[in-house]
Amino acid sequence: MREAKYGVGAIVKHRIYPFRGVIFDVDPEFSNTEEWWLSIPEDVRPSKDQPFYHLLAENDETEYTAYVSEQNLLPDNAGEPLRHPQIDELFVTDEKGRYQPKFLDRH
Repeated sequence: MREAKYGVGAIVKHRIYPFRGVIFDVDPEFSNTEEWWLSIPEDVRPSKDQPFYHLLAENDETEYTAYVSEQNLLPDNAGEPLRHPQIDELFVTDEKGRYQPKFLDRH
């Protein structure tokens, strides 16, 4: 098992598909259903032995949650805030616009 490249609160974008989001949980390796994994086209299906990330995700049309392998994520350095409606439930935004998990908020 390898260490996760991204942490909770990191803003990332998908390597192939046009969406971005903030990470709210990390699985050290695949932890979803076999049915979900098999629903991914074989030519782009990721290996299970890598970290997988739970995202509050969004694209141009909508907001949703996503489950994405580490190999398919890149850092999102656009500096644009996210609009997902659940962000305020899980995060506070610091003075630099970074998302800090509420469970770490000491105020």
